[in-house]
Amino acid sequence: MAPMPLPLSCLLKYTECLQRARGVCNVFRALPHGASRFRPWRRNFRAISRGVGPPLSQQHPVAPKCAASVCSSPPSGEGVAERLWSVYNETKRQTQGISTHEVDPDTIFANNEMSLRDIEIYGFDYDYTLAFYSSHLHTLIFNIARDLLISNHRYPEGLRKYEYIPDFAVRGLHYDVQKALLMKIDAFHYIQLGTVYRGLHPVPDEEVVAMYEGSHVPLEIMSDFYGKSSHGHTMKQFMDIFSLPEMTLLSCVNDFFMKHNIDYEPVHLYKDVKEAIRDVHVKGIMYRAVEADIDKYICYGEQSHAVLKKLSAHGKKMFLITNSPFDFVDRGMSYIVGKDWRDLFDVVIVQADKPGFFNDRRKPFRRVTDKGALLWDRIHRLEKGQIYKQGNLYEFLRLTGWRGSKVLYFGDHIYSDLADLTLKHGWRTGAIIPELRKEIKIMNTPEFVHMMSWLQALTGLIEQMQVNWDPASQAVVEEWIKERDAMRSQTKDIFNAQFGSLFRAYHNPTYFSRRLSRFADIYMASISCLLNYDLQHIFFPRRTPLQHESPYWLEYNPSGRLASSPAPQDQSRV
Repeated sequence: MAPMPLPLSCLLKYTECLQRARGVCNVFRALPHGASRFRPWRRNFRAISRGVGPPLSQQHPVAPKCAASVCSSPPSGEGVAERLWSVYNETKRQTQGISTHEVDPDTIFANNEMSLRDIEIYGFDYDYTLAFYSSHLHTLIFNIARDLLISNHRYPEGLRKYEYIPDFAVRGLHYDVQKALLMKIDAFHYIQLGTVYRGLHPVPDEEVVAMYEGSHVPLEIMSDFYGKSSHGHTMKQFMDIFSLPEMTLLSCVNDFFMKHNIDYEPVHLYKDVKEAIRDVHVKGIMYRAVEADIDKYICYGEQSHAVLKKLSAHGKKMFLITNSPFDFVDRGMSYIVGKDWRDLFDVVIVQADKPGFFNDRRKPFRRVTDKGALLWDRIHRLEKGQIYKQGNLYEFLRLTGWRGSKVLYFGDHIYSDLADLTLKHGWRTGAIIPELRKEIKIMNTPEFVHMMSWLQALTGLIEQMQVNWDPASQAVVEEWIKERDAMRSQTKDIFNAQFGSLFRAYHNPTYFSRRLSRFADIYMASISCLLNYDLQHIFFPRRTPLQHESPYWLEYNPSGRLASSPAPQDQSRV
């Protein structure tokens, strides 16, 4: 049976805690000084009062007792402040006992309803889709590009002292080419303050706000559709897993120049680093290194092989479209599957030049021999067992007839692999997000569950208590706000000390998450997640409550029975 994609809302059932504290808070309705405007947790408790569970008096006998003692107190400033702390302490106590179901890292998550029974053809990218690489590859790319800067671009020899920092950057960050700043931006184009770095050091929030006249990034300076900095766009978004060494190298070179008080042009630095990284790939330096020591660099090969065998056994057609050259792919697939790997695929296309492959109608296919020689004959059909180079999707569709929602294509690059396919051609798309596995494991820890439960409960308290109390009570709420700000920083740091989670900028989705939800029907940590599902399986996205909708839904508990439970808004996806 496929693992169930339990929602993150299971981790955040803070409304249960607020419900139990309701008896304490109701006393505030009788207080003066604006209390008539105060309706504790009205949005949550209307739904809660619909008969779910036993009466409050039976659920928690402490609340009425506490409420009675508070009612007997005079409504002075100190009395109100004491009552606020009473609500705070009771709510916090209740969050300590929250338990939750763990999210299975091998789950496939759905952004859009999709049935595997409708899929007849499966397509794959190669790098980070069928072939997964060890961390040694990023170190290799960083070292080669750093040395190319020194040897080819005459950068200072002192740069050799910098080594790759594996946990510095995360995918999906933006880089301001003009200002040489690396940062995380949320789905609404707001910079997540505390995640802006110049070199290897954070930029103070006040300086960021001054530079951008706030924290919003206007649309006209954001990266173009494919995340590139071009045509006047000054922001570059790094969406490729291969871009992690590039971000780290940019930060290290910036750091070196600043430490040594070297005046430099940020635009030139960006272009030089970009060219050095490109040369690592284009000149074949990385490919030769991986081929020479493939055991060191490729991992999880047996899982990819198992997926391909499963699809083949069920009579599914398969194809491969990759930007990598044939020799590199052949060496890797022979390692993963065996020398007869081409027998599994109906079509194999190398050096496709995605995303241009999906848009440029001019490039024809060329057949490649086993020794890498290009043939000049016109291609009238794409034959199984043959290797083709370049081409374009429009010619691919004409020659194969593989159109529409019967095709499912997997890739790791949301722009280059998936965007055009879902927007222009109607293919179904699956995103491979290796970072999911690490983030889900963190989310499953008791420490994170308790921290998020209390953070959500405290946010609810602040939202409902923000009334015009006396100065003493205002000071209490200000203390809560300070605690919330500190906890938000902790929830960021638990994923990555510099930039936090790939998927969230505090409570908002990141810009990366926004693109993922738009361009990928399903997403998963690795292609091996398909092994957990029958090929008749239907993926259903959870109905996420909109802000004006009731936060209630039905979900399955571990016994397989439907249960009604509160679901905090905007928490349905990882």
